[in-house]
Amino acid sequence: MLTYNMDVTPESVWKRTTPSEAELAQPYYCTEAGLFYAQQRFSTARTDKESYILFYTLRGAGLVEQNGSDVLLGPGQALLLNCRTPQSYCTAPKQSCWHHYWVHLDGAGVAAMETLLHPEKKLVPVQLAGTRMQELFETVLAEIERGTVDSMVQRGLVLHEMLALCAQNLLSQGEATSARQVILQAAETLRQNYQQELSLAGLMADAHMSKSYFLRLFRRYMGTTPYNYLVNFRITQAKELLVLTDHTVSEIAREVGFGDASNFSTRFSRATGQSPLQYRKNALKSAEK
Repeated sequence: MLTYNMDVTPESVWKRTTPSEAELAQPYYCTEAGLFYAQQRFSTARTDKESYILFYTLRGAGLVEQNGSDVLLGPGQALLLNCRTPQSYCTAPKQSCWHHYWVHLDGAGVAAMETLLHPEKKLVPVQLAGTRMQELFETVLAEIERGTVDSMVQRGLVLHEMLALCAQNLLSQGEATSARQVILQAAETLRQNYQQELSLAGLMADAHMSKSYFLRLFRRYMGTTPYNYLVNFRITQAKELLVLTDHTVSEIAREVGFGDASNFSTRFSRATGQSPLQYRKNALKSAEK
């Protein structure tokens, strides 16, 4: 169900496209985009739409509502919204206008970015400096009607840069917070002590936060759990030892903290798609070439 009031000026732009099968298989693609010079009575409300929408405000402000949360989107701010959940947006009260770019986009890459852009599963506006986001939206609008393969690739790259720009700025906004520093220190502890047996309790000793909150923050800032982060780091160190030394698999397993050669081989194979000995053989063969 969709209701709306298109209170926009005539110079507003709204472009549509129908993605090809090749485009639908890409991690980032779009179906619609526009630049709305929305006035006071502009509003949209829908129950669901199989896509995301990315807003970017130029002038005035918009009010976005979803899941009981209200977000005011002012100049220079961007917001990603999952349209699969009921939502509404309009020119914010007491504002004379909401001039904003928007694009309906989707794909596996967009879904993956959602966890970064919605920390704690809440809508968070991202403040962006400069004109880069505006330039990217203009590129999308210029390319959206072209049906060539190079245009498809270009749009995908631009959409990725848009979301990456939002994610980088959102993370940097919290860089100086104590919570982020706690997680970065925990990750450093894992890297410095990867050869030892480490426990979550020990890692959290100085965190002064609950286990669930710590794990949620760790996944947000590091992209995975503490255990998987440690395992991946150990495997990275093992790769170097396999190539740079003649140590046996059992010796390397102990050196990088796995202890058990069988467990090491299983996890190494799962992560790389080949056994430790196969990895060593292929790496040395590539080096010889």
